[in-house]
Amino acid sequence: MIFRFKRTLKLGVKSLWMHRLRSTLTMLGIIFGVSSVVSMLAIGEGASQDAQEKISQLGSRNIIIKTVPPPEDKSSIGQQQTLKEYGLTYDDAERFRGAIPNVRVLVPNRRISDQALYRNSRVSTEVIGTVPWYREILSLSLKYGRFITTTDTHYKQAVCVIDDKVRNELFLFDDPLGQNIKVGGDYYSVVGVVSAQKDIAASELQGGKNNPEKERGANTGKIYIPLTTARTRFGETSIQMGAGGATLERVELQEIIVQSRTIDQVLSTRRSVQSILSRFHKKNDYEIIVPLELMQRAKDVQRIFTIVLGSIAAISLLVGGIGIMNIMMATVSERTREIGIRRALGARQRDIVMQFLSETLILTLCGGILGMAVGSLIPILVTYFGQMRTVITPGSLVLAFGISAAVGLAFGIYPAYRAAHMDPIESLRHE
Repeated sequence: MIFRFKRTLKLGVKSLWMHRLRSTLTMLGIIFGVSSVVSMLAIGEGASQDAQEKISQLGSRNIIIKTVPPPEDKSSIGQQQTLKEYGLTYDDAERFRGAIPNVRVLVPNRRISDQALYRNSRVSTEVIGTVPWYREILSLSLKYGRFITTTDTHYKQAVCVIDDKVRNELFLFDDPLGQNIKVGGDYYSVVGVVSAQKDIAASELQGGKNNPEKERGANTGKIYIPLTTARTRFGETSIQMGAGGATLERVELQEIIVQSRTIDQVLSTRRSVQSILSRFHKKNDYEIIVPLELMQRAKDVQRIFTIVLGSIAAISLLVGGIGIMNIMMATVSERTREIGIRRALGARQRDIVMQFLSETLILTLCGGILGMAVGSLIPILVTYFGQMRTVITPGSLVLAFGISAAVGLAFGIYPAYRAAHMDPIESLRHE
């Protein structure tokens, strides 16, 4: 049995080697198909992991409540408003802390867009007035120095922590620690440097719908100062320029981050937060973001994305399989006399089937191996030149190779069956 299999395999390789150019051209369809499957799955997996990491930076146990401008009141259209008051308040933070037992920690934040100056350098930044445990809640990586402390908060110290973006703009060649930067008319001493938040985390922490600061705040550097300092030095009233002129707006807090004790309590905590806000905020001037829900949504989107990409790549494999079947059918016609001679010398139908099926499988498996090599190279080039994350998983390689083998088997059966069932006498007469 083993000897017969080896002989059949040897005959298949010899036959393909005699028609090297045709065999190579036939394999191209499988090579392109398998490489498409591997590379597309790698791109999809990379995008998925990248999104998961960015969303997870927001914290799987966190609930982020953000201030958003309320919808325009139809009764007030055309009336001049001297002061618009809306958004989250310090009282809201106290209500969450006192009324929701599942709350582990709470982070109230103020966010102000302003410019930072150091010597002759100037950069647009977002100033975040926050509390010492902000870094832990959002997993900010401290590069050197320190973060805001309870002492800074208690004494309203003029200290700040900057991120990489601000450091690179203002202190490209200088050590920022101990230097004073000017923000909003006041000077702050730099006490630490943290890694920049990833874009999705930054953008999600801005207001959502109807928030004019969202796009700008998502891409600017961050400066962190004590919340008490921000409240004292920046106040709570800002001037917003619009088509109808200037409008005064008063917002106490731009966001409150609530962290539940466990992941299982996130959704119940969210419902409690929603219940409290609905009682005290009739203007619909807030938005609730649950990173856990975002992560689940990202997984669902990725699943659909992978199916679509895999289907597109499978079509190219299908086309390659059809090409192989056409070539094998032509090969059967060319070798009709050979088939007749082999049958006359005692070869069984099973032997003929095995010979042609082995040739098809050799073509598809060799094409699959080369396709995996090319498909593994494409994501590397995409990552290098396109600055896009790609991840090649063992599962995608096994899947691609398995599909190529299945294609070879499926599209090789009919030509092999047709060759085996030729009439030996008619085959010998074939010229």
